[in-house]
Amino acid sequence: MSIIEEAVRKTAERYQRPAQLEQGTGRPRLRRVPPPATETANVRRFQPVTLERAVLDDNNIISGMTDPGALRAYKILRTRLLRRLEANQWHSFAVTGATPGEGKTLTSINLAMALAQDSNTWVFLVDLDMQRPKVASYLGLNNSLGERGLTDFLLGDATFEQIVYSPTGMDRLAVVPNFQTVANASDLLTSPRMDELVQSLEAEMPRRVVIFDMPPVLASDDVLAFSPQVDGMLLVVGEGYTSRDALKSAKALLQEMNLLGVVLNRSEAQDQAAYYSYAR
Repeated sequence: MSIIEEAVRKTAERYQRPAQLEQGTGRPRLRRVPPPATETANVRRFQPVTLERAVLDDNNIISGMTDPGALRAYKILRTRLLRRLEANQWHSFAVTGATPGEGKTLTSINLAMALAQDSNTWVFLVDLDMQRPKVASYLGLNNSLGERGLTDFLLGDATFEQIVYSPTGMDRLAVVPNFQTVANASDLLTSPRMDELVQSLEAEMPRRVVIFDMPPVLASDDVLAFSPQVDGMLLVVGEGYTSRDALKSAKALLQEMNLLGVVLNRSEAQDQAAYYSYAR
């Protein structure tokens, strides 16, 4: 994978965007009040699944990373997002890109794992890229034994409990993979079954953050169709992949949504003081 930097400022400079992109409202910063200790007795555990370390290493998943710069990058991104979520009392967001190949799925997975390392944060990672689902393959999951996934639930062929998996050793992370491609994805994303899924996810406590890995916003109408269901959007762009016109078009489509920030992926810059990590 290539280098990833979470820095709206850097993205703004590279694409000649105003510095307010990261800062948003420009309001003065408030001292963060640590959340109260979370009660864990009633936290539900889902179907256990073991993730192979070799697969995680090959795919540059954060749990297998040894690069300190990579780990630092995701921890910085985690901290910034948690502050935004807490300040606005938000609990869900979608990760999207402008065009294919920018690394948004790897960003979704690594961010979910980084968030789950916070002792007060439980995370759901949901693969909503229904035309090109990749979360399962990145994690080494498959349905060779009849395992069920998101599409099975949306078609009425599985229950909520049958599609949620808890990776061994990652007690605060739960994954909803998707093993099937769907042509009419936007129709399913606005269906009553999707409403039921979102309600089930939101009902899980305590302090659950839900991350939806979605298709690039310029590739289909899925992001626009599903956007009312999430609190915010995180945009991933790739250096050398995302043109200025594509970035401008993506931002125009997301302008009415809560843009949490921009992640610059595949950056070739090298600086010990900056936030870097590798992405494929």
